[in-house]
Amino acid sequence: MKHQRRFPILAIAAPALLAAVLSTSTLAQTAQRPATPAPVALATGGAAEYRLGSGDALKITVFQNADMALETRVSEAGTISFPLLGVVRIGGLTVSEAEAKIADGLKKGNFVKQPQVTILVIKVVGNQASVLGQVNQPGRYPLEVSDTRLTDLLANARGVASSGSDTLVLSGARGGKPFRLEIDLPTLFGPNGREQDIVVQNGDVLWVDRFPMVYIYGEVQKPGQIRLERGMTLLQGLAAGGGLTLRGTDRGIRVHRKDDSGKVQEIKPAMDESLRNGDVIFVRESLF
Repeated sequence: MKHQRRFPILAIAAPALLAAVLSTSTLAQTAQRPATPAPVALATGGAAEYRLGSGDALKITVFQNADMALETRVSEAGTISFPLLGVVRIGGLTVSEAEAKIADGLKKGNFVKQPQVTILVIKVVGNQASVLGQVNQPGRYPLEVSDTRLTDLLANARGVASSGSDTLVLSGARGGKPFRLEIDLPTLFGPNGREQDIVVQNGDVLWVDRFPMVYIYGEVQKPGQIRLERGMTLLQGLAAGGGLTLRGTDRGIRVHRKDDSGKVQEIKPAMDESLRNGDVIFVRESLF
């Protein structure tokens, strides 16, 4: 009976023993197998860090030194007054550079052994650019990163309004000299658009003019003003005006156009000739 009782015990223990052996073998194989490296995110260049300017509102803290906490503004001279250090010039520095400069001053002055300085920009005032004219939200916008580009500024203004032109004008100063650049908006999204999408600097003004117009009157179906589309010809302008009336004649079409001196001239262009901003199209009545 004793021997008969051992068989069930062995029958139960054998699978458990076998599982333990297999588990040990699996662990050994796993240990010998080279580990598969974890996925690594692609390194992407981050936006350039913002540089502090006059008028910027800052909150400065020093870890475990609550008495040094400070809320201040950068002066017109680019300086702040910090406890124990006095006047510190941080204008033009990035936030991390300003943090390192204050920390270095605290350490060299033996005020704090291992200072950990944090600067939070509460309000950006020192570096701003303006967007004016035919945009959906004109105004002044902070340049929160040092590589803010023209398209970024235009996006802040909610894009060009329906009445806006395709030509943008960016003006400001570069190297102490006046700067002005005309940019064709569609080219910003072309193959070499990145080259045209220049970096905006403090004090720049982006102007979006009203779209160009031509005017048509006389023997046409819909006299009035017409939006001048890119490359619009005289024939297309007449079509936009609804075409000629029954009394109109294409032999009596004249265009009044200003020359470079501002003098108005009357010309008779071909139907495939391109119109210019401000052109006035007159369709005469047929005499027969």
